[in-house]
Amino acid sequence: MSTYDSLHRQCQTLESLFDVKLTSYSRLASTVTSGADVEAGGSGERWKDLELEVGDLLEKLGESNDKLSELTHDSENPLSPSMLRTIQRHREIYNDYVREFRRTKTNVQHALDQANLLSGVRNDIDAYKSSAADALLAERGRIDSSHRMTDDVLAQAYETRAEFGRQQTSLSSINTRMAGVLNTMPGINNLLSMIKTRRRRDAVILGVIIGLCMISLLSYTFR
Repeated sequence: MSTYDSLHRQCQTLESLFDVKLTSYSRLASTVTSGADVEAGGSGERWKDLELEVGDLLEKLGESNDKLSELTHDSENPLSPSMLRTIQRHREIYNDYVREFRRTKTNVQHALDQANLLSGVRNDIDAYKSSAADALLAERGRIDSSHRMTDDVLAQAYETRAEFGRQQTSLSSINTRMAGVLNTMPGINNLLSMIKTRRRRDAVILGVIIGLCMISLLSYTFR
């Protein structure tokens, strides 16, 4: 019965190890589902490592159960009823572990797929936000540039208006000085009046002469 004892202890050891690893494997699904970053937390790599370890332990447990089942067919060394019940119990535990492993594996894969999808969505949102922020910054730069150009144009307009004001003031000052000079020298006004009168007289004389010339020319023509 040394073979039975050895296989029995081996099954117990494998079952204990499997239970610990399966618990860690299940906890990984909860961690991923809670929203942890798969890439940052390394959940993808841990998932693969744990899955391989749990699968390897389950395979070894199955082999040990198969060897125990073979002992039940040994007619030369029959097993006691308690041993048969123990072998049956190991087989039931093994089947439960197989189902539990499949269920947990599906849950973990679903959680990882969902986490990867959410991570992709977050990346798209971040990329969109970054693009929108760049566009807003560029638009703000264009608006600031337009404001600077407007300020420059207004500054030039104000400077031009100020220059016109200075020129008007200067002209007014010149006119005032000239009027003052004329007022202080009455003879100049008389001289200017005489010049204007003589120009009008010369224009009248010139007009009369031209009229006489035209009359003479017409008279000579129609003779």
